[in-house]
Amino acid sequence: MPDFSPALARKIAATIADEIGAQPAQAVAAIALLDEGATVPFIARYRKEVTGGLDDTQLRNLETRLTYLRELEDRRAAILASIDEQGKLTPELRADIDAADSKARLEDLYLPYKPRRRTRAQIAREAGLEPLADGLLQDPTRVPEDFAAQFVDADKGVADTKAALEGARAILIERWGEDAALVGELRGWLQANGVIRARVVEGKEAAGEKFRDYFDHAETLANIPSHRLLALFRGRREEFLTLDLDPGNDADAGHLYAEGRVALHAGVSDQGRAADAWLRNACRLAWKAKLHLHLLIDLFSQARETAEADAIAVFGDNLEDLLLAAPAGPKVVLGLDPGIRTGCKVAVVDATGKLVATDTLYPHEPRRQWDQSLASLRKLCVAHGVQLIAIGNGTASRETDKLAGDLLKLLPDRKMQKIVVSEAGASVYSASETAAKEFPGLDVSLRGAVSIARRLQDPLAELVKIEPKAIGVGQYQHDVDQFKLARALDARVEDCVNAVGVFVNTASGALLSRVSGLSSTVAENIVAHRDANGPFKSRRELLKVPRLGEKTFEQCAGFLRIADGDEPLDASSVHPEAYPVVERIVQATGKPIQSLVGDGSFVRTLKPAQFTDERFGEPTVRDILRELEKPGRDPRPEFKAAKFADGVEDIKDLREGMILEGVVSNVAAFGAFVDIGVHQDGLVHISALSDRFVKDPREVVKAGDIVRVKVLEVDVARKRIALTRRLDDAPAAREGRTEGGRNGTRVARGARDKPAPRGSAPHASAPPADNALAAAFARARKS
Repeated sequence: MPDFSPALARKIAATIADEIGAQPAQAVAAIALLDEGATVPFIARYRKEVTGGLDDTQLRNLETRLTYLRELEDRRAAILASIDEQGKLTPELRADIDAADSKARLEDLYLPYKPRRRTRAQIAREAGLEPLADGLLQDPTRVPEDFAAQFVDADKGVADTKAALEGARAILIERWGEDAALVGELRGWLQANGVIRARVVEGKEAAGEKFRDYFDHAETLANIPSHRLLALFRGRREEFLTLDLDPGNDADAGHLYAEGRVALHAGVSDQGRAADAWLRNACRLAWKAKLHLHLLIDLFSQARETAEADAIAVFGDNLEDLLLAAPAGPKVVLGLDPGIRTGCKVAVVDATGKLVATDTLYPHEPRRQWDQSLASLRKLCVAHGVQLIAIGNGTASRETDKLAGDLLKLLPDRKMQKIVVSEAGASVYSASETAAKEFPGLDVSLRGAVSIARRLQDPLAELVKIEPKAIGVGQYQHDVDQFKLARALDARVEDCVNAVGVFVNTASGALLSRVSGLSSTVAENIVAHRDANGPFKSRRELLKVPRLGEKTFEQCAGFLRIADGDEPLDASSVHPEAYPVVERIVQATGKPIQSLVGDGSFVRTLKPAQFTDERFGEPTVRDILRELEKPGRDPRPEFKAAKFADGVEDIKDLREGMILEGVVSNVAAFGAFVDIGVHQDGLVHISALSDRFVKDPREVVKAGDIVRVKVLEVDVARKRIALTRRLDDAPAAREGRTEGGRNGTRVARGARDKPAPRGSAPHASAPPADNALAAAFARARKS
């Protein structure tokens, strides 16, 4: 726990409580638990009485803000110490620093005192030119050249009056450019009114074709969507675009306004006096040469940070939807990893996920061994009792899906079902250390087929083996801070795993390592102990595992399940520490635990208040009763599969007006991408997701949902498919229009800059006009 004073700790807790909609006491309690090493899932589930019922979302926000505010306090202390060492810490400055509520404000205050290399202003001060600057500022009636003549000194590097005036001007520019009040005022104004302007780098129009929508683009910084801002930054990073921040739609007027604010702050006014023109020029340069550049960098940095946070949140939401997708359950699955030249890789896993058979088939070009492949698959299905066929959605997916269809016709009595599943990240898993440990003697290419089969059985258990960002359901995930992305996604995975629970006797080390309180080392120790001593018979046996002590047991026990063990409650989410509550319920009802568990009609008649004590209040007792009513309940939905249309296997097969079934593969801020089985995801724009207004696409769809869509438009050349969920929509006419901006600049109006769907260029954005999406969006705006 950081060494903060009690008063400062209370201040931080009060600030966070206000932000997350809680009481200060709740925040204090949650912070104390986090500092003691408790995890968010554990606190949210088993410490409701302590925190007053803070949920996992509030706790995650609390955790994030706690880190920021503690870093802020550390920085505040360092800045105060640095200025104090310089002997420049006045009571007024200390008060301003103590009152700063953001890192940006702190750095504004520290800017004049920050150690740095010698500047032109410092050199001018050393040459004795500060009295010249102050003299002209205080008495503008002085003639600058005449007054400056007094400060000419070749020995100090001031050769003539011109050099003296330039030095004096540098002093004023630095002074005004580092004035915290002025910087703060102009930052707020520019943040609200600034227009981010993108232009193509001359001569790179052809090479930067994918960014052509931004070759002459202007949009207010305050309103630009996060995905579009990240696209602009990507274009700049790849050196196809230049970006500037104009002070308003009328840049010239904006610059004049900013220069006027500098002059007003400095007390400079043009009254026709001798030094007024020189002083106004200093104000102009202070804005253009120092303040504007400083604020551009600062505001771009802040905007990027906000945009990255949005992108990370979108990625996290989509990842959570995939992790919590419906599991097919303990069924025998044949996994097919499609391929053409290298063949289709085949893996059969039994109901527990154990690999029982592999093969490589060549049904497609160039070998075209269709009948031989069918014979091999039929043999595998009969020998192992295959119930489901999982087909990866990569190259040759639809061709392989047709092969599976022919297989089902050969075995009609087996009532097998084929499902196309996302193979995102399968190749990453295949080459990973985890896969090498699981299948040391198995060819890397076959491991992908195993992953495809297993992720149909249990998406959560399989996807946790893959680095979250490799699963590929984000927008601009490669453009954001990778440390923040990894930390946020790891938190999502942890929340999902603990929400579902883990059966300790069958879970992999990768899955166990995501359980509250368990490190990867302890998770591997659990697997090793299980392999050496057989299945765990009770949760208490976990304490025999090396490095799993009482504190770790407290954190993890409630999330680990043991089926058919010595203690019936070990198969539930009831924490061992709360077993005495269940014992009281048993004694009060006179029913043995075996008959009580699962008897929902009886359990619902019990009153939680009857079984509380000093430690366990009604929130915990309610959770226990719900668990007794339906023990080990899985929060994930029932398993269903989408059926792709026969004969629609390539983007060239699509026709406007077709109604198809598909799977939502990715949800972004502007709409949802849907896999309709043509190797190219289509986009349902946010305006076409529902008959009602939709603010956030995740209000109506999430990754993994099965949806029916209509094809609005197909652009084969650019590999773009426009879809709608409103099945009565007619394919849109090409009625898009260019939005007018100053000097012909196109101003973004929403249906632009979509992150690249699977298989497209790194960035492919829909044009603002001449497409169905823009037309639909324009109609939505009008209505």
